[in-house]
Amino acid sequence: MPSAPPDGYQPAPDLLAGRVILVTGAGGGLGKTAAVTLAAHGATVILLGRKVKPLERVYDIIEGAGGPQPAIYPFNLEGAAPKDYEELAARIGDSLGRLDGLLHNAAQLGTLTPLRLYDPEVWARVLQVNVNAPYLLTRACLDLLMQADDASIVFSADRVGRQGRAYWGAYGVSKFAVEGMMQILADEHEGTSPVRVNSLDPGAVRTSGYLAAYPGLDPNSLPLPETVMPWYLWLLGPDSANITGQALTVPTASVPIPD
Repeated sequence: MPSAPPDGYQPAPDLLAGRVILVTGAGGGLGKTAAVTLAAHGATVILLGRKVKPLERVYDIIEGAGGPQPAIYPFNLEGAAPKDYEELAARIGDSLGRLDGLLHNAAQLGTLTPLRLYDPEVWARVLQVNVNAPYLLTRACLDLLMQADDASIVFSADRVGRQGRAYWGAYGVSKFAVEGMMQILADEHEGTSPVRVNSLDPGAVRTSGYLAAYPGLDPNSLPLPETVMPWYLWLLGPDSANITGQALTVPTASVPIPD
C-alpha cells in the first residue's frame, strides 16, 4: 500500500469533480492555496475562516478561474461552542447536500517559550484552536462524511508534533494530540465506513505562519505552497483510496530548517 503519491504524480484535471470539501483557515497561507487548488480540480470548496475579507478574496480567485462556486463560512474556531459546529454541519447538509472531504489546516502558533514560563491563557487558546476545534468540527461533520462514497479527513501535522522539541510549548503539544486523534479516528472507521483519516506534514513552505516560527529564514529559500499541493490532491481525492491512519510527510530534505 503506497504511503505517498507516485513519483511524478499528475492529478487528473477533474480529480475532485462532484466533491464538496471543507477547508479551515482558507483565507491565507496553505489553506488559501489548497482551496484554490482543490477548486481547480473540480471541488466545491467551503471556505472557513475567521475574517470575511480574506475569504472573499479566495472566493473571487476561484470564481475568476472558472471553478465551481465556493461557499464562504466565517467562523471563529477560538470562540465557537459545540452547537455552532452542529449548526455548520446542518447548513452544509441543507445547502450542499453532501461532504466528501475535510482539511484541518487552521492553527495557532502561540509562543516559543519554556513550559514552566508558558502563559496559561495562550496555552488554552492554542489548544482550543488546534485540538478542540478540529475534534468538534470532525464530530459535527462525521454523519455527512459517512454518507459519501469515499470521504477523506486530513489533519495538518508538524514535525514538532512527532518528535518533542524544546520551547514549542502548546503548539507542539497540540500537534502530538492531533496525531493521536487521527490514529484513533482512523482505527474507528477503518473497514466500517467510507471515511479515511490521515495526517500530513507539509514541511517547510513559504507562508507567513512558517516564517513567524522561523523568522531568521530567507523566504526565498523556501518552496512555494503550490509545490506541496499534489499531496493534498492525492489525499483528498480517489487516488489514495484505502490509505488511512498514516502520518505522512512531504520530503523537504533540501530546505534548511533550524534546530
